[in-house]
Amino acid sequence: MAAHDHAHGHGDVHGFAGGTLRSLGIALGLNAAYTAAEAAAGIATGSLSLLADAGHNLSDVLALGIAAGAVVLAGRPATPNRSFGLKRAEILAALVNAVSLVVIAVLIFIEAGRRFSQPPDVPGGWLVAVAALGLAINAAGAALVFRRGGHDLNLRASFVHLAGDALGSLGVLVAGVVIITTGWRYADPAFSLLLGVLILVSSWGVLRDSVLVLLEAAPRGMDADAIGRAMAATPGVVEVHDLHVWQITSGFPTLSAHVRVRAGDDCHAIRRTLEQMLCERFRVTHTTLQVDHEQADGLLAISRSPGTGRE
Repeated sequence: MAAHDHAHGHGDVHGFAGGTLRSLGIALGLNAAYTAAEAAAGIATGSLSLLADAGHNLSDVLALGIAAGAVVLAGRPATPNRSFGLKRAEILAALVNAVSLVVIAVLIFIEAGRRFSQPPDVPGGWLVAVAALGLAINAAGAALVFRRGGHDLNLRASFVHLAGDALGSLGVLVAGVVIITTGWRYADPAFSLLLGVLILVSSWGVLRDSVLVLLEAAPRGMDADAIGRAMAATPGVVEVHDLHVWQITSGFPTLSAHVRVRAGDDCHAIRRTLEQMLCERFRVTHTTLQVDHEQADGLLAISRSPGTGRE
């Protein structure tokens, strides 16, 4: 006797997606407006620092657009050929955003090295004024996305982008103050180098987690061996094998396993007990369990012999 089951727990998906889109939309609008203003200020003053930061912000505007598009795709209903819908779109967006952060950090290192060899004459007053505005806008956008983020890798990547922008604005502001008070032109590349390090470090977690999801590894913080031992310790269970634990997307752990129980025990009752235990102890709400009776002693097992036809 075998029992198969799929248990689902998705929560208020539509409400969450709507709030997420609003947060991303507001952050996207603010960031796009500031990027245009910063680029205009950079052109007007001839400040390479402002133009470089505007380019950094432009990449984040594109990243926020990708994140919003991923939320829309992930909200599309499942089809027979795509039984989980397009939920992995959020993970792909997180991966693209994380990789773009690494690229941005590398470009900052290259530009910082160039500026150390030829430090430009940067107008400190304009740096302070524009950077202060950018700090306020990016901090507000980061806070808005952070409130919705939770364990969502896509939103975490967007938050890292916005937080990096806020840190970038802070670095430009401090560099402007240093230039005004001391005239030290190396302040600009020095703070740019520090910003690159911060972006690289902050992007690592998102990059690692998104790759692990795509590789269908067990979710971070979830011990597959401990889950298997807990299942095997359930009364009536004789053996657990072919155990697989992975994530469809952020916050959507999934499990499948083949379970053998004692001959004569109720497969369905044990399956329900396992599902409840997995949900309560490990927060796994989507399970596929094949539950069979162990082979009773004395029963004849017949299998096809090699090279023979019909038995």
